Amino acid sequence: MARFMPLDQAVRENLKDGDTAAFEGFTHLIPTAAAHEAIRQGFKDLTLIRMTPDLIYDQMVGMGMAKKLVFSYVGNPGVGLLRRVRDAVENGWPRSVEIEEHSHAAMANAYEAGAAGLPFAVFRGYRGAGLAEVNPNIKSITCPFTGEKLAAVPSVRPDVTFIHAQKADKKGNVLVEGIIGIQKEAVLAARRAVVTVEEVVDNFTGLHPNLCILPHWTITAIAVVPGGSHPSYTHGYYARDNASYLEWDEVSADRERFTAWMEENVIKAKPEDFAARVEKLRVAK
Repeated sequence: MARFMPLDQAVRENLKDGDTAAFEGFTHLIPTAAAHEAIRQGFKDLTLIRMTPDLIYDQMVGMGMAKKLVFSYVGNPGVGLLRRVRDAVENGWPRSVEIEEHSHAAMANAYEAGAAGLPFAVFRGYRGAGLAEVNPNIKSITCPFTGEKLAAVPSVRPDVTFIHAQKADKKGNVLVEGIIGIQKEAVLAARRAVVTVEEVVDNFTGLHPNLCILPHWTITAIAVVPGGSHPSYTHGYYARDNASYLEWDEVSADRERFTAWMEENVIKAKPEDFAARVEKLRVAK
């Protein structure tokens, strides 16, 4: 049952050292504010799952929070590498990190299997691909009905999932619009789910019934954080801050500059700072 609370409380009560955690968002609605709060609270030994790790996982890895990444693409979207992740993998700075790489199809199916309570996902994939040679969690299975050889991967069932969304109503139901990605399945697959939202409204009347609504009983905690997905965007609220992605490529290239940036922009910052960061990016409603 969803409870409304400040972000620091939501993170503190639902994320623990050693957890398997998903901070999901596909280009859009990335839960940056939640990730920054996790960084401020200094969690350790996390297994971080996400289809497309970008800046927030680069920051969390660079702060030494992750022991393992499970993903299907890792990079600064539209720019290039995640330099802190590469430094951790290649040089063990600030600590070594294990990686488990999949395809997008595998990750999407693994989340769906987790949401359904299944132990693994079965799909057509990895034919002619080399990932199975370096990832022991990619298996093959023979269909008992057709004899077809299919791929199988473990389901994704995080201890906790964090997402960002547009709105919650006063009952704790959450509305997700725009590119939904795998957020719904990531919430349903998790033992606990924390959602940051732009605003709380009385109800969702007047909206199309096919919009993605996560009912209150699927969510553990909701925190109101306007601008909470910056520098990614929230459909209907503000645009993507492309300049910040370009800046991050330079910031993350140097360990000392990275550490100083994190101290100034994350450790010393507060969730309410996000609203000002998106003020010039807001779209007309």
